[in-house]
Amino acid sequence: MKQELENKRPDSEERRSIWQRWKQNLKDWVWFCKEHPDWLDLDVQTWVSTHIGQPLRRRWQRLRELRHQNRQRQLPETEWKLGQLLLFLWGSLPRMGSDLRERLTRRRKGAIRSGGRMRAFFEGVKLHPAVFVAGAVAVTAVAVCLSMYTIGATARYDGVELGTVRSAHSVSAAVDQLEEITRQTLSDTDYSIDSAKLEVRTGIVARKELESTDALEENLTQQLGLVDYAYVLYVEGEPVAATTFPGAIEQLLEQLKKGYITDSTVDCYFVENVEVKQEYVDRSLIMNLGYIAEKLNATKAGEVTYTVKSGDVWSLIAEDNGMTNEELLALNPGYDISVLHTGDVLTISRAVPYLTVVNVERQSYLQDVAYSVEYVDDPDMYEGDYEVLSKGVYGKADITANVTVINGTETAREVVSSVTLKEPVAERQARGTKERPTWFPTGSFRWPCYGVITSYFGGRNTGISGASSYHEAIDIANSYGTPIYAADGGTVIYSGWNGGLGYCVKIDHGNGFITWYGHNSDLYVSVGDHVYKGQTIAAMGSTGISSGSHCDFRIQRNGTMVDPLNYLP
Repeated sequence: MKQELENKRPDSEERRSIWQRWKQNLKDWVWFCKEHPDWLDLDVQTWVSTHIGQPLRRRWQRLRELRHQNRQRQLPETEWKLGQLLLFLWGSLPRMGSDLRERLTRRRKGAIRSGGRMRAFFEGVKLHPAVFVAGAVAVTAVAVCLSMYTIGATARYDGVELGTVRSAHSVSAAVDQLEEITRQTLSDTDYSIDSAKLEVRTGIVARKELESTDALEENLTQQLGLVDYAYVLYVEGEPVAATTFPGAIEQLLEQLKKGYITDSTVDCYFVENVEVKQEYVDRSLIMNLGYIAEKLNATKAGEVTYTVKSGDVWSLIAEDNGMTNEELLALNPGYDISVLHTGDVLTISRAVPYLTVVNVERQSYLQDVAYSVEYVDDPDMYEGDYEVLSKGVYGKADITANVTVINGTETAREVVSSVTLKEPVAERQARGTKERPTWFPTGSFRWPCYGVITSYFGGRNTGISGASSYHEAIDIANSYGTPIYAADGGTVIYSGWNGGLGYCVKIDHGNGFITWYGHNSDLYVSVGDHVYKGQTIAAMGSTGISSGSHCDFRIQRNGTMVDPLNYLP
């Protein structure tokens, strides 16, 4: 029997948990009463009387009726579970009272023997079973009330309920925090929430209706409609777009990268610093997902480089890239648009993707292995001349490389491993050591004279009778008699009168290039002469169809006239 009673007792941990809960509830009540000394107003008293007092009075009246029926040995049938429990307790009270009186009697006798001063008190104690029932009912009612109800503060803004929190202080804290967030987000230091529209009412509320301060702040944010807590996309530190859907921007970014990913991709990332942060933002930045996707897949004006090719003209480069001459010059300040050299690198404006996607692919392929060249000196050949004695043979290698592709264009190739499958065979060449004559061409040109360019290669309108509308040369003007020099070494193939060009000299440089020098006043070379680079060959004049003293300089390459400015330093 003793063992069964011990098993029915709650263990120490359970008793401690119950006690901690009661203790916390009492602390909450004490704290609230200190913070709100006027909480027990008429409304609260009415609520307590209606929801707690009247039910207790009805339960007590029913209990008295049951007690009366029990005394008359009339035990009524009832479906009220609490009533059944009370009937059971009431039936057990005589035995419980008997046991308790027996214990107190033993204690009184012990106290009487010891002559204690409490003898009279113990002798006068008369316990009635109803005392225990009343105490149990009171404790149960208080416990139920504390577990189901508490004191809270309900907030409304402009007539719309925002939620219920523990106290009015929590509402004030949420309002203050939201005001500060709005000031920082909108950069408006004078912003404040209209306190006249804010209503806070304190009273007894069900515990299940309590919300967190964050939830109240979120509801107030939605009601004000100025800022919102969202997921913001940052590109290079600048906010681009925002959405309230978690994970949506990340999915759009992944979809953008999937357009470049292949089966051999080992890495894919953005060149720009891309971040997604969750924070308060101006509501104007929040967009629907379709617009964000469209923006990420769009293009923007960007700067790229362009390498000048043979035959390029400044105006055509600008036109081909949708720019004016002034816009192209603005991107290349200090550049002389009258002089373009093959290989020059210009900055141009071109539409580029909004985000730069880098895709690194692992590729395996066979590649030729270059052969080396072994030289054999030959004194019968001129310096700079070579003759193949035995051809080289390329080898083969199995290459594995990481290929970097930016927005679909390959920009780099890094070899990870290389396995030679076939060794290359070296080529043998004879190399001339005989000193070359000074008139041999060097392969590059110098300016034929000093002066100012007055007419460029291409279309023109001179107004001179007989002059061509398409100019195949450049005109370099200077005073009468200015020396004219050979642009490179070679052999004179023409020296004499040439119609509209007046007195003219032509030099064959032996490598597909022929240079022309027109409108001269005097000629210093004859056909068949070998001339070296920089040798004086004529004097500047204005013979033929000409409007003043100048040199008409032309470069002919493989039979076609080309722009001399692309070949001059």
